[in-house]
Amino acid sequence: MKLLVIGSGGREHAIAKKLLEDDKVQEVYCAKGNPGMVEDGIKILDIAEDDHVSLIEFVQRNEIDWTFVGPEIPLANGIVDDFEKEGLKIFGPRKAAAQIEGSKDFAKQLMDKYDIPTGSYKTFTDPNEAKDYIKSQGAPIVIKADGLAAGKGVVVAETEDQAIEAVEDMLESNKFGQSGAKVVIEEFLAGEEFSLLAFVKGADVYPMVISQDHKRAFDGDKGPNTGGMGAYSPVPQIPQSMVDTAVETVLKPAANGMLLDGKEFTGILYAGLIATTDGPKVIEFNARFGDPETQVVLPRLDSSLAQIIDDLLNDRVPQIEWNDDITLGVVVAADGYPNDYKKGMEIPKFDNQDIQVYYAGVAREDGKLVSSGGRIFLVEASGNSLEDAQNKIYSALKEVSLPDMFYRSDIGDKAK
Repeated sequence: MKLLVIGSGGREHAIAKKLLEDDKVQEVYCAKGNPGMVEDGIKILDIAEDDHVSLIEFVQRNEIDWTFVGPEIPLANGIVDDFEKEGLKIFGPRKAAAQIEGSKDFAKQLMDKYDIPTGSYKTFTDPNEAKDYIKSQGAPIVIKADGLAAGKGVVVAETEDQAIEAVEDMLESNKFGQSGAKVVIEEFLAGEEFSLLAFVKGADVYPMVISQDHKRAFDGDKGPNTGGMGAYSPVPQIPQSMVDTAVETVLKPAANGMLLDGKEFTGILYAGLIATTDGPKVIEFNARFGDPETQVVLPRLDSSLAQIIDDLLNDRVPQIEWNDDITLGVVVAADGYPNDYKKGMEIPKFDNQDIQVYYAGVAREDGKLVSSGGRIFLVEASGNSLEDAQNKIYSALKEVSLPDMFYRSDIGDKAK
């Protein structure tokens, strides 16, 4: 098989690398990819992920068997619809189904309709009405931009003043443009968070092993929200009974509800969940693999990812086996991230068999890899214990020079 992965981050690096593990896969292309992927035999294409016409032409010209969509923006922009119009096989939800991530309000309405457990909420476009609601509810409270905001459109406000400032940023200052023209204000839920992803085809749901990511920039869950600074799997503080309940009360009703509503979901459905005393509740849905969760979940997949996707695209029942490894991933980011950050720092070479490096915000200059984004790369390791995986990663990071970069030193500590 010849395959195409759309996207350019660490998530897509992990997906493409996993696809290449299958002997039946001859070539994996990534558009646009990044130069760090080349070391793993992935072929990168100079085609932007929003250039649907050129991507379709490439697939047709090179007889690509099927395409896997990594990021949320192409899905929200209807890349699956465009490929399917040309009779091309592509794994991901159509534009109508991708709204489950593209609009927080859409997702909340779906949950209301199909009794999927989540926090209470209201949606606003008028800033004064939103502020009045905040004053009536008090803090802590959560403010979310309705649309896509690269994982940065959520503010967990600990005071009413913080909540009002978030509303002003979104509805008055247009911090997130059209994505923040509508806000969802919802109940703050206390508990342990976890990510539960599944392969989905219509009403058929095949859950993956769970993981937990770390959204805040700094140790101790301090600082601003980011796209994610690290993750680990499994999550021992979440009992299997809680996971089983989430599959039955969240994933299956969501997939079935979308099918009933004429928005059949094919692809990766991601539920960001919180374990409350009343059971699992939904914080968010995503319509694709998470980043950095993918980089710790896929190493635990013993089955061929390529075969699973091929089976789903061809209406066969996939055989999916997971291992018991403990996996951990730590993101190295540019100083200043998630706000203004430095670029152009040279990326160190790791000479360490215990770790895997997944590249994200990197470019090639004068034959060297340099940083070009906020999240630069992720270091992943598997171990017999969490401490084992942590030791492998943090000792490898201490061996190299990381000027103008930072990482969290406490990824996975919550599971101890």
